[in-house]
Amino acid sequence: MGFSARLAAAILATAVGGGLGAVALTPGTASAAPRAVSLAPVAAVVVTKAAAASCATGKYQKQVEGYLKKLGGFGAVTVDGKQSAADCAAIKKFQSRYGVKPAAGLAGPTTYAVAKRLAATNTKSCKAKKSGITFCVDLTHQTTFVMKNGKVFKKPTVIRSGMKGYRTPAGTYKINKRTKKEWSNPYEVWLPYWQRFIGGIGFHQTTTYIHDAWRGSHGCVNLLPADAKTYYGIGKIGSTVKVFGRRSGT
Repeated sequence: MGFSARLAAAILATAVGGGLGAVALTPGTASAAPRAVSLAPVAAVVVTKAAAASCATGKYQKQVEGYLKKLGGFGAVTVDGKQSAADCAAIKKFQSRYGVKPAAGLAGPTTYAVAKRLAATNTKSCKAKKSGITFCVDLTHQTTFVMKNGKVFKKPTVIRSGMKGYRTPAGTYKINKRTKKEWSNPYEVWLPYWQRFIGGIGFHQTTTYIHDAWRGSHGCVNLLPADAKTYYGIGKIGSTVKVFGRRSGT
């Protein structure tokens, strides 16, 4: 084996051993003159690009970055429309929190729609009472949040309310029944963390994917599993529920 061939073999072994694979080599490397000093910079560039590109860049990258920056709590984001390792981690965290699947960091239409709804929710619109707990349901933005003594106690999260023909009625109500698992006779399905506030309508964990935009409930306020459990832990018989706005198309 000549000197050039031995050098090429050594370079390939180093690249593979470092987890880079053969992609660290460029066509013609085996016959090129020895340039050992250039190996370290090439390896560093490949690793950096791999880390930054761990999430694909979605159509709504910049918009989602802006909404996450406004909402806060998901990590540092740079509003420039360019995917980075930090942006990727923040978007994944957001998607995991609000049940967007897959939570892969891609700023697609569902992530964009959920972030937009949450960012547009104005907690002052609830006009919650100044003392005690108020569960607020914003039908317009399909969100909900909890106020305590007139201040935000639980930040806005997503819901699904009644579809056309089953519109969730606006108004001020009181929770009048609570069970950890309620059976729905009309629809033959279990309703986890059930908290009824008017007629046969109440809060409960959804049994289907909550972000299907075309799908609505039969009047109930559907919650993500974690939110339903949290709401059940906060609520009690007599807790105030304020429902305002109107779901589009109802």
